[in-house]
Amino acid sequence: MDLRHDPYALAHTAAAQLTARAGVDKFDIAIVLGSGWQQAAETLAPIDCEIPTSDLPGFHAPSVQGHKGRIMSIEFAGKRIALVAGRVHLYEGHPTADVVHPVRTVIAAGAETVILTNAAGGIDPNRGPGTMMLISDHINLTATSPMEGASPPENYGSRFVDLSDVYSRETRAAIRQVRPDLTEGVYVGFRGPHYETPAEIKMAKAMGGDLVGMSTVLEAIAARHLGARVIGFSLVTNLAAGVSPTPLNHLEVLEAGQKAAAGMADLFRDILPCL
Repeated sequence: MDLRHDPYALAHTAAAQLTARAGVDKFDIAIVLGSGWQQAAETLAPIDCEIPTSDLPGFHAPSVQGHKGRIMSIEFAGKRIALVAGRVHLYEGHPTADVVHPVRTVIAAGAETVILTNAAGGIDPNRGPGTMMLISDHINLTATSPMEGASPPENYGSRFVDLSDVYSRETRAAIRQVRPDLTEGVYVGFRGPHYETPAEIKMAKAMGGDLVGMSTVLEAIAARHLGARVIGFSLVTNLAAGVSPTPLNHLEVLEAGQKAAAGMADLFRDILPCL
């Protein structure tokens, strides 16, 4: 079988190698680490195993500063967790199937809950840099979907995925019980890699958006198609174009993540036991 033409079989092949390398039967939770989130996640528990994603079928090396391709295995709150570092993006020239391959892999490796994290631009000036927000919903402006192309194999659900509850409403309510300080927002996914124009930010706000970024939405769709429970967190690292009084740059994103690392680690410690 040519796995390049069957992304689901490719994910299962990668998952088998991942669990074997990690020495575990399966993972319970996977956390995809966006810009700035990795340092926080690594403080949760000792890393039992670290697998370079270049060793796994179907993975690409990320080209974005602050992203290093590896999957770390830890145990926390009685759960086996895969920390996925080194997200790849559409704007790096990868096809959609490759962008969502890490998420499909960790779900094939047993993860029933996928936590997607990202660094985002904030549209609301009252929720500025350093604000952590739960993603309540998203708007996909990438002009693509992981469900495009051939129909999924027989054992998988329809390509017409129900997205009425992408970011689990029930789980968000449980998280707010332990972290009532968290606010929610709608994440607007652009293709990138350039930052948005002020006019595009006005459009996103008019559409109901609170956050803008260049990841997450495709991964969320792929995860829901496979039946995983999805949770999303954004760290506001900068105010969006037209809201920010200063020009935008990626170093600002990385610096904001470093400053917020302790707070993000506390967030993980608080919410993981209730999942």
